[in-house]
Amino acid sequence: MKQRLAVLVLIGFLVACSLPLAMAQATGTVKGVVKDMEGKPMAGAQVEWDNLDNGRKYTLKTNNKGEYFSLGITTGKYNVRLLQDGKEIFHYNGLNVGLDETTQDFDLKKEQAEQAKGVGLTPEQLKAQQEARDKALKENNTIKSLNEKLAAAKTAADAGDFATAVSTLSDATQIDPNRDLLWAKLGDYNISAAGKQTDPAAKTKGYEDAITDYQKALELKQKAADADPKKAADSTKVMAQYYNNLGQAQAKDGKTDDAAKSYAQAANLDPAGAGQYYFNMGAILTNANTTNDAKMRQAAVDAFDKAITADPNRADAYYWKATNLIGAATLQGDKMVAPPGTAEAFQKYLDLQPTGPHAEEAKAMLASLGATVETSFGTKKKAPPKK
Repeated sequence: MKQRLAVLVLIGFLVACSLPLAMAQATGTVKGVVKDMEGKPMAGAQVEWDNLDNGRKYTLKTNNKGEYFSLGITTGKYNVRLLQDGKEIFHYNGLNVGLDETTQDFDLKKEQAEQAKGVGLTPEQLKAQQEARDKALKENNTIKSLNEKLAAAKTAADAGDFATAVSTLSDATQIDPNRDLLWAKLGDYNISAAGKQTDPAAKTKGYEDAITDYQKALELKQKAADADPKKAADSTKVMAQYYNNLGQAQAKDGKTDDAAKSYAQAANLDPAGAGQYYFNMGAILTNANTTNDAKMRQAAVDAFDKAITADPNRADAYYWKATNLIGAATLQGDKMVAPPGTAEAFQKYLDLQPTGPHAEEAKAMLASLGATVETSFGTKKKAPPKK
């Protein structure tokens, strides 16, 4: 019995000793360097090793030098993928991992060149292809930087910090001075910044800077439209808005005639928006006419007439047309006589906006002209004179 027990113990001991050998798996090491299309190390990229035998996946990340490394990779056949921001850039299939160290580099510039050779490109064509890729990459990086500047400027402007918005977009125009949107937005922020200035000289400079910004935006937009006639139709509406904003800056800078020309140009480019542009023209002429100049007054009336023609339902155009006409009224005895069309314009305003912000003024003016005041709420006639 003792001999049999000893044999069993020995067998048990041998089995126990053999367990680690049975459970051990053959593993290897993988490493490599990842380079981008410019031949520079790709930091933060992911290299996935997918085992085709057991489905196990190893995800490795590159360091600042573009290097990746891992021990304990189960031997077998693998598909290897290179990813950046979760998107596959390149892959190799059917790579073997053995007990020795396995090196698998990714050189995207070299791989692209090899692929180009495979489709029969000449060295000159390959060079042109690489230059095109480099240009596209540079363009994408530039756009990313500019978008960041635009976002930062908007954040500052939304907080009322227009000085920072102006500074940020000024930096953006230094990065790329050939984008009309940057200059147009810079003009917007310069107008807003100037409006907050208490120093007259600083205020004037802000408006003049805005004028220059919008003129630059228009120049670039026109140049782009000339270069690509297919985009001309889309460009005209944008240019109309730039002219509208230019007119605003010119008006605030006291350049009323220039502002009127800018609004007219906007209306010519964008007939669908002409009602607003001509109204803006009439408004700045009205505001600038502090001496009741007859010529300027008539120019304002003409602008409001054009606004009405473009948009017959623009109530405020009728009101301000009538207000300018009142400026030419005369007194005949104790009666005020206004130019033809004055009462009709006030009445049309009331028809469109019977409770509008200028309704009471319109009614008062009609009463002073001896006209009947009519609204959608009924008719109120002036009391007949006593006999």
